[in-house]
Order: sequence, then C-alpha cells, then structure tokens
Amino acid sequence: MPGPRKEKLEALEKQMAELGIRPGDIEIKFIKASGRGGQKVNKSSSAVFAKHTGTGISVKYGKERSQHLNRFFALRALVRKIDEKINGLGDIKPDGILKVTA
Repeated sequence: MPGPRKEKLEALEKQMAELGIRPGDIEIKFIKASGRGGQKVNKSSSAVFAKHTGTGISVKYGKERSQHLNRFFALRALVRKIDEKINGLGDIKPDGILKVTA
C-alpha cells in the first residue's frame, strides 16, 4: 500500500510551519490497532498516537492498515485540531483527545 503523495506531505509541512509547529513538539507512539483486520491488527503496531506537547492535544488514528498512512492522517488531524484551537474554531473535547478508528 503506497503512502501519501509528496504534494500532500509538503502541504502538511507548510501548514505546520505556518502554525509554528515544530516536528520536535509532537510525540508519536505506534500502538496496536483495534477493530476489524483479524490477526494482522492483533500482531502489528499500525495505529498511531500523536500528542502535541505545547497544547496537550492528542490524536489516535488507526483506520488504515499501513503505519505510514496512519502516521500521516494522525499528523493531519492533529494539525487541524491545533489550528482550530489557535484560531478559535471548532470544538475540542475536554480531554483534548480526538479518536479516529474504523
């Protein structure tokens, strides 16, 4: 399964730079996914837990079977939530965690 296209990665990096988010400010952990997928899901750590240390916002993403894609989608969701917090848009749960699963 291919990863995200180069243009999408560059757009994400540009948005992170515009918001002042450094890659070092984000903690990433790979965890076991839950849900459908059978033995593959149970044995591999393909889901991603990303946390921005500055704001405390966390995202768990495990929809895809690919660790690389899950990492990209988790970062994209995290950047979106940080943007919403900075610009006063949207509604973040009190615990600051956005969960996206299949």
